[in-house]
Amino acid sequence: PEVCGAVPETHRFNCYPEIYVIVTRSLCESRGCCFIKMPLPPPGKGGVPWCFYPPNFPSYSLDRLNKTGLGFSGELTRKTKTYYPKDIERLELNVTFETNSRLHIKITDSTSPRYEVPIKVPQVTERATDPIYSVEFSKDPFGVIVRRNSNGLVLLNTTVAPLFFTDQFLQISTMLPSQYLYGLGEHQSGFLHNFEWNTLNFWARDIPPMENSNLYGVHPFYLVMEPGGISHGFFLLNSNAMEVALQPAPALTWRTIGGILDFYIFMGPDPSSVISQYLEVIGFPMMPPAWGLGFHLCRWGYGSSNATWHIVKTMRNYGIPQDAQWNDIDYMDGFRDFTFDSKKFATLPQLVKDLHNYGQHYVMILDPGISSTQQPGSYPPYDEGLKRDIFINTTDGKLLIGEVWPGKTAFPDFTNPETHQWWYESLTRLYQQVPFDGLWIVSHFFGGEGSMHSEPQNSLKHNAVLSGVKGGSLRVKTICASAKQKESVHYNVHSLYGLMEAKATASALKKLRGKRPFVISRSTFPSQGRYSGHWLGDNRSQWKDLYWSIPGILNFNMFGIPLVGADICGFSGSATEELCVRWMQLGAFYPFSRNHNTQGEQAQDPLAFGPLARSAMKEVLLIRYSLLPYLYTLFHRAHIYGDTVATPLFFQFPEDITTYSIDRQFLWGRSLLVTPVLEAGVDSVIGYFPKGVWYDFYMTVPLPSSHWSSKLTLGCGAVGTNAGKNCILVSETPSTTTWMSSGNPMQLIVALSENATANGDLFWDDGESLDTYETSNYSYMVFNVTQNTLTSTVLHVNVEATFIIVDKVTVFGVKRQPSKVTVNGKEASFSYLPNQVLAVSNLYLKLSDGFSISWI
Repeated sequence: PEVCGAVPETHRFNCYPEIYVIVTRSLCESRGCCFIKMPLPPPGKGGVPWCFYPPNFPSYSLDRLNKTGLGFSGELTRKTKTYYPKDIERLELNVTFETNSRLHIKITDSTSPRYEVPIKVPQVTERATDPIYSVEFSKDPFGVIVRRNSNGLVLLNTTVAPLFFTDQFLQISTMLPSQYLYGLGEHQSGFLHNFEWNTLNFWARDIPPMENSNLYGVHPFYLVMEPGGISHGFFLLNSNAMEVALQPAPALTWRTIGGILDFYIFMGPDPSSVISQYLEVIGFPMMPPAWGLGFHLCRWGYGSSNATWHIVKTMRNYGIPQDAQWNDIDYMDGFRDFTFDSKKFATLPQLVKDLHNYGQHYVMILDPGISSTQQPGSYPPYDEGLKRDIFINTTDGKLLIGEVWPGKTAFPDFTNPETHQWWYESLTRLYQQVPFDGLWIVSHFFGGEGSMHSEPQNSLKHNAVLSGVKGGSLRVKTICASAKQKESVHYNVHSLYGLMEAKATASALKKLRGKRPFVISRSTFPSQGRYSGHWLGDNRSQWKDLYWSIPGILNFNMFGIPLVGADICGFSGSATEELCVRWMQLGAFYPFSRNHNTQGEQAQDPLAFGPLARSAMKEVLLIRYSLLPYLYTLFHRAHIYGDTVATPLFFQFPEDITTYSIDRQFLWGRSLLVTPVLEAGVDSVIGYFPKGVWYDFYMTVPLPSSHWSSKLTLGCGAVGTNAGKNCILVSETPSTTTWMSSGNPMQLIVALSENATANGDLFWDDGESLDTYETSNYSYMVFNVTQNTLTSTVLHVNVEATFIIVDKVTVFGVKRQPSKVTVNGKEASFSYLPNQVLAVSNLYLKLSDGFSISWI
């Protein structure tokens, strides 16, 4: 009892995590744990565990540790059995110093192979020569301690609680150096996690976004801000159902029901470097087609191709930018994949042709539930799938049947390479009728369970630890965990389904179109950014969902899926005019911008409201289109370097602790600060501006150069957007599609720092060809301002740049009126405004040629 009472409440690691059991003293002590009854927490909240591990609780011991060419290897043994079945008594430890800033630790069964996630990760052959971290080991009980060499700070310490490694229950805990923890998705919550006994669950799940629940994606990655503004990251490569328990120590516990403990630590030291190092492991995101960055419009319930076409034509008539028109499942014949309704959507091929004639694009939905009730020979996708054995089977090898929109369905097994070929061939038949440009992939299940088969008595079970899986079951709106797939049982690969489907879909689109694929997926897993973007799911037309979208897009940029957005104006429910205008003003700055809603509700496209609302929506979309060169360059940097597109403020200001909790503002890249209205009935918003020089993007007014909070006055047609410190943005004269905009004149917007310097860059290509950077078929320019001179330096050029001119340069922060401006050494006319803005117009400078502009 004295030992138990000496454990601080914040450091009590839960010995009885099963939430469907009322823990008693006898149950707790039967596990050899401490029991101290505590006050009950508020409903729905976690609290101090009543049952927790004593300091001397048995764990593994490190019996052997050897130096290797890459780091260390060792053997762990457990001499005392745990209270979970099938302990694995001998474990293999491998510690690899992969790079100077990346450490890899792997713990697995030393005698029998276990499931490992089949995504491609780097294979190193040499040990890091000068790592910025050090590793220590505790022998008995076993633990790993990782320190940052520069200051000795402990980043990982697994000695604080026992290690578990049984057949279906694995657990490892660590202390953390601060409570500034981010990542761990997909969940609907604030960007900064809560450590008050908070448990997060991971098991891809088909439900609308809601708080305190596991959602569509599984991303077991976190980033921590350490004292002093430096940071590190941690990634557990495991696809089984899992949970993460946070407690105020601060400490974190991983629990999973299968696989191995395979984790990476990324040392940063700045947040952007952490993300880049993480993406070096899982893969950098794909470069999207330029049109994918335009505005997209969709709804479930257009009802016909003619009604869809009418929306497109009316958008054109009003001059509202739109790059892509989508259709939801109502375009299908009986909700069957690879078909379209020959009556209601008879003119769909003509609609798509018309879109293409106007430089627009078409995207359609696919739900991988393949109808299994058609007469033989009448539905080739099912017939071919049966013949080629590409569907998921039951435990006894029979076809697994579930229920989705078309009724009884079979499910493609995307872990089978043959399925990818079948998927491509099925898409080819549809493409020959309707030449779509992109695909939208979802998985949806009716009812409580997605398959018609009872779980066999001897099938895989789990220990009912996962609190976010309703009823303690892994079968909620999915198929049996014991279902057979090519790679493994569904128990192991469930959360990989969206990733594998996206991979197959991106591959098929490349073959069909010979261009960059455009895929948007609901379900995601690490490395998915290589194949698809993501939308945040079936949100609601509510103000709080407008706010939730910002943490959502920030998280997915950290997860390596920068092409992300929420359904603008909300999917379910009817948006008010005020909410929809405010949402469009925010959604115009989502990396992926799509307005989408459900059937049976009020329309919410820009045409659905009055003239003032329509004008406000059009205005902000034109701002987005004017900034497409800047946005496109941000995606290039994400693709090549792992930069974020939508960026948290603390990434750029890691020494400013105020920014650590800001999730109502965000940056595009490092330079453009978006401060949207997120509440009803207001025409202003409080924004935080970190130290530096900031300028109002619309009025070009310099703002104070110190820490401050400003009340920005916003009209119905404005969103708080500010050009930030030390940056040069490239914009263009906007048109109504990316294709029409891409040849228009460009402008440089220069925001000078306190030292009157600035820099920026531009990546430009044809917007759709595959691997333009990898094949050197692109243009790249860098821009710098120093000593009152702007210089454009062309580092690489291709044919696209030769057709584009730079016709204007605007410089914010020129403190006195120049007496002379020269362009390439020749005197030029200019204008100067009292708000310290210098403008040089009518330049007609070729983008493909370097140039300089000076003012004195």
